[in-house]
Amino acid sequence: MIPHQNHSASAASELSPIDLSPLAPDELIAPALDIFDASIVHAQLDAAMADCPDPKAMRAATVEILSDVQTRSRKIIADSFAQKPRAARRLTHSYSYLTDGLVRAAFHVARTYLHPISNPTESERLAVMAVGGYGRGEMAPFSDVDLLFLTPYKITPWAESTIESMLYILWDLKLKIGHSSRTVKDCLRLGRDDFTIRTALLEHRLVDGDAKLAKQLDKQLWSKLFNDTGAEFVEAKLDEREERLKKHGGQRYIVEPNVKEGKGGLRDLQSLYWIAKYVNRVKTVDELVDLNVFTRDELTSFRQADRFVWATRAHMHLIANRASEQLSFDVQVEVASRMGYTDTGGRRAVEHFMQDYFRHATRVGELTRILLTDLEARHVKQEPAIIGFLRNARRKRLKKGYSRRQNRLDVVDKLEFLADPLNMLRVFEEALRTGYLIHPDVMRLIAANLDLIRGLEGNKVAARIFLDTLLKHGNPERALRRMNELGVLGAFIPDFQTIVAMMQFNMYHSYTVDEHTIQTISHLAKIEREELIEELPVASGILSEGVNRKVLYVALLLHDIGKGRAEDHSILGAKMARYIAPRLGLNKEECETVEWLVRYHLLMSDLAQKRDIADPRTVRDFAKAVKSVKRLDLLCVLTVCDIRGVGPNVWNNWKASLIRALYRQTRRGLEDGMEALNREERGAGAKKKLRAALPDWTKKDLNREVARHYPPYWQGLHVKAHVDFAKLLRGIPTDEIRIELTPDEDRDATRACFAMADHPGIFSRMCGALALVGANVVDARTYTSKDGFATAAFWIQDGEGHPYNMTRLPRLKSMIHKTLMGEVLAREALVSKDKIKKRERPFTVPTSVTFDNEGSEIYTIIEVDTRDRPGLLYDLSRTLSETNIQIASAMIATYGAQVVDTFYVKDMFGLKFHSASKQATIERKLREAIARGSERAGV
Repeated sequence: MIPHQNHSASAASELSPIDLSPLAPDELIAPALDIFDASIVHAQLDAAMADCPDPKAMRAATVEILSDVQTRSRKIIADSFAQKPRAARRLTHSYSYLTDGLVRAAFHVARTYLHPISNPTESERLAVMAVGGYGRGEMAPFSDVDLLFLTPYKITPWAESTIESMLYILWDLKLKIGHSSRTVKDCLRLGRDDFTIRTALLEHRLVDGDAKLAKQLDKQLWSKLFNDTGAEFVEAKLDEREERLKKHGGQRYIVEPNVKEGKGGLRDLQSLYWIAKYVNRVKTVDELVDLNVFTRDELTSFRQADRFVWATRAHMHLIANRASEQLSFDVQVEVASRMGYTDTGGRRAVEHFMQDYFRHATRVGELTRILLTDLEARHVKQEPAIIGFLRNARRKRLKKGYSRRQNRLDVVDKLEFLADPLNMLRVFEEALRTGYLIHPDVMRLIAANLDLIRGLEGNKVAARIFLDTLLKHGNPERALRRMNELGVLGAFIPDFQTIVAMMQFNMYHSYTVDEHTIQTISHLAKIEREELIEELPVASGILSEGVNRKVLYVALLLHDIGKGRAEDHSILGAKMARYIAPRLGLNKEECETVEWLVRYHLLMSDLAQKRDIADPRTVRDFAKAVKSVKRLDLLCVLTVCDIRGVGPNVWNNWKASLIRALYRQTRRGLEDGMEALNREERGAGAKKKLRAALPDWTKKDLNREVARHYPPYWQGLHVKAHVDFAKLLRGIPTDEIRIELTPDEDRDATRACFAMADHPGIFSRMCGALALVGANVVDARTYTSKDGFATAAFWIQDGEGHPYNMTRLPRLKSMIHKTLMGEVLAREALVSKDKIKKRERPFTVPTSVTFDNEGSEIYTIIEVDTRDRPGLLYDLSRTLSETNIQIASAMIATYGAQVVDTFYVKDMFGLKFHSASKQATIERKLREAIARGSERAGV
């Protein structure tokens, strides 16, 4: 891996001043004359024009010559960038330099040959100006070319014809041109009302034409438009930023960031450029050091972030061969490779690359905050209001040593503040207590003195202050996020530093590991604030009854701290918790509980999603693991927060129903004894509920229905499914297939019930039918009645992970029926449907197949952990059926690109698979089926 601060000699030279004005030809990625030799190109054009009979031929010849130049030059730039993959500033200047040459050449042909004028009047002057990013001299490989054609007065026919001919030439060169034709007065008038136009004009640069006119524009803009309007410009840019970030998620740690528009990305960097230039009238960001806005170290961070983001964006453009701003998973892998990252330390190159990306994005946020605070100090920007629930309340008096500056929390004496290292933690609690934001000057002070915090490890007072920050003020996530961004968390808990900005390269987690951790704590705080009572009744009830909050918060803080190493993160995290928890002031019993929670933080989620919780053995085994209601309560709340903290759409009613059911059954077993979970008692209760749900049925019909099913049927399904099957089976002939599709809103799924004469392979046929209609199966149960009918219940979701819309159910039912009747062959029809999307192809998941004969009294549990794809469940179930294996139920747990399909099975004689050789044969056949399907899907 190449660390984000490890630059080669060429990259080091990239840290030259960031200029907001045009750049010299010697700051290019290749020799200037290799990129564009104006004398040679213009000579070629002049020679070609002499042989052209008319303007049409002249334009065609111009386009041909310039196309060849552009193709060759773009290859030179791209090849040079491949050799110096981080030389972003030189790259952006090179594309601007090339574009300048093309624009000047087009202007040369237009005014010299297409529209020559021997004695131009005063009004027939024309300046070709670059504006926006092109004006700044920053262009990615496929950036827009924004041109302003400036005239002194109303545009003349000559100027109009010249501009039109230029544009046709540039369009024929496949350049994406943005253009406007205006006078100086037009620019002032339009810029006054439109901040987008004003921003573009801020970065104007003469490319060719009348220099006097260009100077006039510059003078008028600064004297009549930009001067004394800094406050309104800054507020407009901040409002624009707020709207932009809302559109792009508002989070810095989204795992597929938009490098241009996302938080901490290029547009944020450019906003700093714009504001710096507009308010301070600086030509380089370096001048902000002289103005005491940035320190020298902050300027270095700015440069590094700027180069890194621009290099990333340039590689993205070159990979896609077009403008592309979304750093999608498939592109991340290739960009990481191009930038020289390698697999190391048990992590993939792409994960190292993205960790660097997010660290730079974090620093951009800090620098933005610093600049805006400086503007407030000079009354160019409004001060922030007090935040949170204290906004409308009486403000609390600040503790000794603190002051309020620009409506932010500041320290009275910096030297006195640093004299006691505990102040480095106290300030975050004080900010939470009072509701004030911490002043950026204090943040800079903390960031520059992190060594003081490292000396507090194991300090009892420091531990108390930290825990008070977590526990006392109702919104600890705000303090934790700021502590994390400043490096305080990583200094106070050194093991935490490893997971800062750590990206998990999968489609399951929406955030980096540290942000996920803070999100989980945020969800816990929301539950405590009673904001989620309706959505999370069980977790809310547990907290209202009372738990050890200290244990719960510390366990969440540490639950993923072991990630990023080769060892299982739960085991390693528990080892770390063993020595971290005591340092945070927890007693022996609390430390043991935290260690247990970290070690088993995935247990409840895994059992709920990968095992049949209708099987009493599942619940009994889980109860034996947790041992007490106290631990069950803590683990349940931790599990809920952990799942909700993965991403905005991961928690749903399906997962909620599974966690809720497992919790309630386990609590009942722990409180009333395990005999309360026996099959017979649950079966009797289910039969009683069915009788109550069918009041119109005769006693004879009810007795027949109750008698036709074996015990597992009664314990494995809800009464609603029992009612569906009772109706489907009533009077069913042996040659008929009956289907009932019902929205199951409580589980965020559609329940599909099938009733038909039983025969071998019926389960896999149903899986094939559902795969063909694009249904995602999340759970499945199949039973055989005493009179030979198969009753199968599948819970399915659409492509978005929701129940099917009611209007789609009739067509869905018809298509499933046709497949089951043999009118459509699933194996053949799925060939064209199970392709993996390009974005998802980089994800690799090693396949594992495990056999468990202890987890169920009746069945062998086969767990297949592999790469998810369309049609996988059908392939696996068909393979098992062809091996004469009876499938009783299947649980499907999906984690992005990874899926765990769990099958409860027995052999044709109703026995478990104990033979090692038989297990090996089954595993081999399953792996072969997965390999064939993966090849077909393009994985």
